[in-house]
Amino acid sequence: MTHRILILGGTTEAGQLAGELAARADCSVTLSLAGRTQSPVAQGVPVRSGGFGGVDGLAAYLSETGTGLLIDATHPYAARISANAAMAARKTGVPILALRRPGWVAGQGDRWLKVDSVAEAARALGEVPRRVFLALGRQEVAAFEAAPQHHYLIRSVDPVEPKLAVADAAYLLARGPFGETDEHALLEKHRIDVVVSKNSGGAATYGKVAAARALGLEVIMVRRPALPDVPSAETVEALAAMVRHFVEPDAERGV
Repeated sequence: MTHRILILGGTTEAGQLAGELAARADCSVTLSLAGRTQSPVAQGVPVRSGGFGGVDGLAAYLSETGTGLLIDATHPYAARISANAAMAARKTGVPILALRRPGWVAGQGDRWLKVDSVAEAARALGEVPRRVFLALGRQEVAAFEAAPQHHYLIRSVDPVEPKLAVADAAYLLARGPFGETDEHALLEKHRIDVVVSKNSGGAATYGKVAAARALGLEVIMVRRPALPDVPSAETVEALAAMVRHFVEPDAERGV
C-alpha cells in the first residue's frame, strides 16, 4: 500500500525529511512551499508552490488528493500555516505530525532582550541611533520604518522591495548557512552594536548569535509564537521514525 504524504515545508529539515521518506517504496511524498522565495533550493521530490486558500482550501486538497498523512515542517514562526494545518487535519480526519525544531537557549555571556513581536523589537531599539543588523527575512523588516533614526544592515535571500523608508540602510543578499567566523567578521565590518533575530533554532543561522556573544553585543530576540498541540518530533530522524510507525502498523504489531 502506498501512503500519500503532504509535507508543508519552508525549512531545511523539511527537504531532508521529504528525501528520506521519498526513498521508501510505500510513500508518495509531495512537498508544499509557500512560494515566498524567488529561487528556492532544488528538492528531490514533487513540489507544490503557493498557498491553499486557508483551512478550507487545505482540507479540500487533502481530500481530493487522498492524502493519508499531513506533516507540518514549516518555519517555527509560520504560526498561521501551522494553525490552518491542524484545523484542516481535524476537519478531514487526516492524521498530522509536526517537525518542531528546538529553539536556542541563552547561555553565559549572551545579552538577550526577549520581545514578543517584530514591532516590539523595533521599539526596543530605543530613541538613540544605533547600528542594527536585521536578520529576520524580508517580509518582516518593514516594521522598522517606525524607527527611522537607526542605521540598518538588512540580510535576506531575495531583494527587499520596496526598500525601507529610512535614511540609512544597507542590503545584503545571502543564503545560509552562516558560520560564526563569517558572522563575526560581518558584524565588525559594519560596526554593528545590536542584532535583531528570531529564535529560529538549528545550526544554520546560529552563527550570528555566537558572534554577538563573542563581541559582547545585545541581541533583541523575538520569541516564538504559540503553535498547535499536535504529535511532534524535534529532529528529522525522530519524525521519520514516527512516520515509519504510521505506515507500518502491521510490522509494529509483529503481524
